[in-house]
Amino acid sequence: MQQTYVPKLIARQPWHVILPLLALVLFGSTVLYSAAGGSLQPWALTHTLRFFVFLAMAMIIARIPAEVFKFAAFPAYAAILILLVLVEALGFVGGGSQRWLNLGFITLQPSELMKPGIVLVLARFFDLLPSGEIRGWRALVPALALLGVPMGLVIIQPDLGTALAIGFGGVMVIFLAGVPLSWFIGAGAAGLVAAPIAFFTLLHDYQRNRVLTFLDPESDPLGTGYHITQSKIAIGSGGFFGKGFGNGSQSHLDYLPEAHTDFVFATMSEEWGMLGGLFVLFVFFLVLRWGLRVAQNAPDRFSRLLAAGMALTIFFYVFINLMMVTGMAPVVGIPLPFMSHGGSSMMTNMICIGTIMAIERWTRERRGGGGLS
Repeated sequence: MQQTYVPKLIARQPWHVILPLLALVLFGSTVLYSAAGGSLQPWALTHTLRFFVFLAMAMIIARIPAEVFKFAAFPAYAAILILLVLVEALGFVGGGSQRWLNLGFITLQPSELMKPGIVLVLARFFDLLPSGEIRGWRALVPALALLGVPMGLVIIQPDLGTALAIGFGGVMVIFLAGVPLSWFIGAGAAGLVAAPIAFFTLLHDYQRNRVLTFLDPESDPLGTGYHITQSKIAIGSGGFFGKGFGNGSQSHLDYLPEAHTDFVFATMSEEWGMLGGLFVLFVFFLVLRWGLRVAQNAPDRFSRLLAAGMALTIFFYVFINLMMVTGMAPVVGIPLPFMSHGGSSMMTNMICIGTIMAIERWTRERRGGGGLS
């Protein structure tokens, strides 16, 4: 028998996902390098270093037993809620919104932590709920309360994009838990009725302008429609093969706003074309397939809901960002995972990756395959 000298801790990592993610991050760093005019600073080098730091964090999360996740679900949720309240009392304003807490050693955006946090607490809630009550009000009302409170706190920051991401993750866990489909149909019908009222009464002026711009971006191409118009120009001008590395005029001449964050896909598409876009989509397909397979093979309800919720949280980031930069959804300020520059987004997505890695390890241990040690 051939002897291997690779430690089990290294050998049992999901390299079939980590390596494609590394390739995507390095590709993103290349795009950020070009967007900075051929410089590693201020974005490309930081982006790569953050990935390795948070990859180490994900590997640590993957070592945590299921019992610790279950025990920490409600305390972690409560702690993040307290941080969201502190944002309103002590947070500082950036970009017109009050979203961050300055803790001295780090500037934290607590709403980002709530994206995996809401998936964790709802997975634990439905794990504790007797299966016979899943179709009754005891399944829905507490779950909606757990979901509605953080969404409300985030909306008043205001940060509609993050609130939608929290809501999506939570609703997906509720749906996958087996709550009756008729309730979702009723909620959708009520949403259609309430949407016009919310549009005129609850949204801020800039949020209403984003919706109107999405419906007709050409009506104000130099004003509210500028972002979407320039993004579509960048994507379309790249064609199939792109203009070539370092030859993107939209980002280099500052026509494309937020070329290193929300609209990094447009920056990439101009230089790398549809081929680059297909590579990005393929990596995200691998990650989503892996996450859902882990959920499908998980040994219990808690693990299944947790893995699926984390995978779909990453999917929401990808789906909304790509819809946004192609003009198929309003601009809501959601970055593209593993490519956009930003520590909060990278942290959130790597928490999701680390959690799925942990569930994969629990499944292997339950089936007698041994641990990571």
